[in-house]
Amino acid sequence: MITVSSDLVQTWIVSLLWPLTRVLGMIASAPILSHSAVPNRIKLGLGIMLTLIIIPTLPAIPSFEIFSFKGLLILAQQLMIGLAIGFCMRLVFSAIELAGHMIGMTMGLGFASFFDPQTSGQTTAISQFLVILAMLIFLSLNGHLLMVSAIANSFTSMPIGVETSSVDYMKIVQWAEMIFTAGMSLALPVVTALLITNMALGILTKTAPQLNLFGIGFPITISVGFIVLAVSLSSIEKPIENLIELGTTHMSQVAK
Repeated sequence: MITVSSDLVQTWIVSLLWPLTRVLGMIASAPILSHSAVPNRIKLGLGIMLTLIIIPTLPAIPSFEIFSFKGLLILAQQLMIGLAIGFCMRLVFSAIELAGHMIGMTMGLGFASFFDPQTSGQTTAISQFLVILAMLIFLSLNGHLLMVSAIANSFTSMPIGVETSSVDYMKIVQWAEMIFTAGMSLALPVVTALLITNMALGILTKTAPQLNLFGIGFPITISVGFIVLAVSLSSIEKPIENLIELGTTHMSQVAK
C-alpha cells in the first residue's frame, strides 16, 4: 500500500512552487512574454511547463515550512530574482522606445500618439514602429530562448535558499543608464537631420517673413524625418542586435 505523508506532499509543493515563482517573475517582466495581448492562462501554462522541464536539473532544494518566515522569504526572493532577470531585457526595449519617442517628437508627430496596452500609457507611432521592429529582430535572434536559458542557468548561479546570492539592485540601476545612452544613439541620425532642417527653416523665415512657417514647416520636417528614418533602417539592425546581446549578458549577471 502506498502512503503519502504530509512532509512528502510539502516537499512536492515546495519543489514546484519556488522555481515556478522565479519563472513567472521573469515572464511577468520580460518583453513579448509579458505583453497584455498574451492571455494569463497562456503565461501560467508556459511557466508551469518551463518549471517542470527545469526541476530535474535543479540542485537540492532546502526543506522549510511553506508558510514559515523562511519559506515566505525564499518565495519573495525567487520573485525578485525572476523580475530582475526579465527587467534586464526590458531595459533594451525601453531604450528603443525612447529613441522612437525622441524621433517622433522632433518630427512634429507628438499629436500622433495613441494608447499603448503594453505600457498603459501614450506612445508615438514612430516609437511603436521601432518597438515592433525590435521585437521581430529579438525573435529572429532567438531572444526568447536566450531568456529561458538565462532563467534556467540562474538556478545554478543563484540556487534556491535563504543564504544564496541575491540580486545586485545597484548594478541594475547602473545598467538603466543604457536607456538614455542607447536611445540617444539610435535617434541621433534622424534628430541631427531634423535639427539642420529646423535651422534652415529658421533662416528661411528670417529672410522671407511672409512665408507661413507653420504651413510649410510641418510637412518638411515630417518628410525629412521619414526619409532619414527609411534610409537608416538598413543600418539600425546591428545596433539593436548589440543591445539585445548586452541585455542577455546583463540577465546572467544580476547576482551579487
